[in-house]
Amino acid sequence: MNWGVKILIGMGTFMSFIIVLVVIMFNSKTDALVDNDYYEKGINYDQVYNLKEQVNLDHAKPKITAGKENLELVFTEQAKGNLRLMRTSDKRMDRAMPFETNPEKQVLVPVMNLPKGSWRLIIEWESLSKKYLCEQEINIR
Repeated sequence: MNWGVKILIGMGTFMSFIIVLVVIMFNSKTDALVDNDYYEKGINYDQVYNLKEQVNLDHAKPKITAGKENLELVFTEQAKGNLRLMRTSDKRMDRAMPFETNPEKQVLVPVMNLPKGSWRLIIEWESLSKKYLCEQEINIR
């Protein structure tokens, strides 16, 4: 076998490898993106940014404490809204729930049934006729 045949075998092997990777990519059902509607969210990001900035301007960021059984959120004022717990490794584990603070301005979210690990907590709420949005990474143990 001379050097020309070896080059052709090498090129054929490389081309086969690339074709297999392309087929696997097209048949893959999952995508690395967190959101399927990322384009629409990108267009409306100014509104999200303003809600996040309002938290800083009013010093309204809730105090978040992750315990073994509950996730405790303590707000500066009475609040009502929605919170989402997003698991970046598995979208099927995401949870969303409405909330309203108790008289002590706190919300207790049970986390004992959630898998341990890193979660993204997104809180949207309204307090004193102002809307807010806060995002934070939390670790459930």
